[in-house]
Amino acid sequence: MPVYFHWAGAVLLCGICSVFGSDLKVLPGHMPKVLSSLAPIGRLAATNQLRLAIGLPLRDQAGLEDFVAQVSDPASPIFRQFLSREELTARFGPTAQDYEDVKNFAASNGLALALTYDNRLLLDVTGPVAAVEKAFHLTLRTYRHPTEARDFFAPDTEPMVDPGLPVVDILGLSDFFRPQPKRKGSKGPRVRPQIGTAPDGSGGLFGNDFRNAYVPGTTLTGAGQSVGLVEFDGYFPIDIFNYANEAGNGRTNIVIQTVLLDGYNGTPSTGADGNEGETELDIEMAMALAPGLAKIVSYEAGGNGNQNDILNAMLANSSVLNLSCSWSWGGPSATTDAIFVSMDAVGQSFFNASGDFGAYTTGVNSKNPVDNPEIGGAPASNPYITQVGGTTLTMNGEGASWASEVVWAWDSGPNVSYDDATSSAGGISSYYSIPSWQTNVSNMAGRGGSTSFRNIPDVAANADNVYEIFDDGNDQDGAFDDNGGTSCAAPMWAGFMALVNEQLAAQGGKMAGFVNPALYVIAAGTNYASCFHDVTSGNNTWVDSKTLFYATNNYDLCTGLGTMNGTNLINALAPPPPAPSFLPPVPGVGGFTLKWSTVAGFSYQVQYSVKLSATNWTNFGSAITATNSASSISDSFTNSLRFYRVLLVP
Repeated sequence: MPVYFHWAGAVLLCGICSVFGSDLKVLPGHMPKVLSSLAPIGRLAATNQLRLAIGLPLRDQAGLEDFVAQVSDPASPIFRQFLSREELTARFGPTAQDYEDVKNFAASNGLALALTYDNRLLLDVTGPVAAVEKAFHLTLRTYRHPTEARDFFAPDTEPMVDPGLPVVDILGLSDFFRPQPKRKGSKGPRVRPQIGTAPDGSGGLFGNDFRNAYVPGTTLTGAGQSVGLVEFDGYFPIDIFNYANEAGNGRTNIVIQTVLLDGYNGTPSTGADGNEGETELDIEMAMALAPGLAKIVSYEAGGNGNQNDILNAMLANSSVLNLSCSWSWGGPSATTDAIFVSMDAVGQSFFNASGDFGAYTTGVNSKNPVDNPEIGGAPASNPYITQVGGTTLTMNGEGASWASEVVWAWDSGPNVSYDDATSSAGGISSYYSIPSWQTNVSNMAGRGGSTSFRNIPDVAANADNVYEIFDDGNDQDGAFDDNGGTSCAAPMWAGFMALVNEQLAAQGGKMAGFVNPALYVIAAGTNYASCFHDVTSGNNTWVDSKTLFYATNNYDLCTGLGTMNGTNLINALAPPPPAPSFLPPVPGVGGFTLKWSTVAGFSYQVQYSVKLSATNWTNFGSAITATNSASSISDSFTNSLRFYRVLLVP
């Protein structure tokens, strides 16, 4: 099969190239381009301590991408036959010798090992600035940030290492980019319909409103499943408890676990620089759709943490399948991509908020081009994960049922400036080629998309009028505060996927994994309308994108394929096994044999009754677990009429 994805474009951000006239190799992509127009204001003190995350290359990236293409393809014979983490490392990870070489390199240059990883993709080290500068042949200087009220540090040249050293990138050499949340707070009072059941009476959407809209009638709650969240800030437990308690339906039973990384102590930030509202919104949106989750895991690295440590910790946790991110950072980067494709190989599903500044544009003068390493919008176009746009949801009654959806756009239109643009982000990648599963979208060019590059988003969910409890119990955002953004939508999709994986677990223990190939197959078939709410109204245009993009039928670059349409989409992703049916009985000496169709791995219970209309039937023997396409059980003849039935045992 062809390689699953490949990188394209003129800018090589994370590759390796030789240095002319030198025995060292350069690792591009670590110097912000803005340095060409800035003068340094100082030098980072030689004794300052830095923490770096050194990324190693996959042993066989093409082979891993090909495996993911097959294991995620519903038509493949190995569909959903995922690797264990040990198998992944053995087949595709850096070798043990590669890892030892990098550890020895760090030690010989005065860098202490801070954290090692079983998959050998990352090595965290700490050390003084002087040791870092010596190890990577650079100088770390300080500059005034051009758009933020702070100073930052960055290398004055790209890092260099020995040609044979297996290193592809290094996080921590600059703090020009800091992770940014995508949660949107109030832009001023504006009247919203009283459509939700928020406990403050605002009409904001809350708790079970989302289940009534997106999964009406399901008994699935996410039982036995866990959701993992990428976070760069902490949360106040009282806020989560209050939300869960107000929303009810068992949500207070969900365990909220915190995993602290990169030296972060978990204390939530507040005030002007506080982003704890993002962390709390993510937790609340995940439990809104999946009230029976066993656990929500908040992976937190603090405002100066790096994404690869969080992502690799998520990858290592085999019990957390449903992942979400509502933050952006600098990139793309080779190691981040390696972690994402590794998640696909082991069966994790990852949902990312596409962004909140409208249509992504291209060109050197654009303010928000996708994949621009100077803006820090990654991983908004990454093809190894599911990109989630936003809608404005209208409900019948007060949170009773889904009525309609349009593109989420607080401010959009051909004359809206970049500073004011606030709508569901979508666009065309300038870095990643179009993945194979997106090539079956009909008339992609006519929809404003590309037939050569990755198009975003993939799906959407509500991003407007959301009630949230945050700020240590001191604030509640409802209808008139306009709490929203695509960061509301991504964790809801992680909660939805917990329902899918709950159903799959009940059917034999498989997991959904990377769902984009399956989603696009469904959307190209006859069941699209029954599985998705098609969002056909609205746009995410602004002054630099006057004609792009507008919602249209099926796929568009505002809301992707649309929003989830209840149990139909759950059943399409986790098809219930076919009901068993009896085959003709086989007479025998002194009795007969009943035979029925089965699915290997599922259990069946035969029952009998003397009345067909009986409500209580008697079990005939114990449940039988099928090993092939049919099972059987023998009975003796009786002198009375007897009816038999066979049930699929949950």
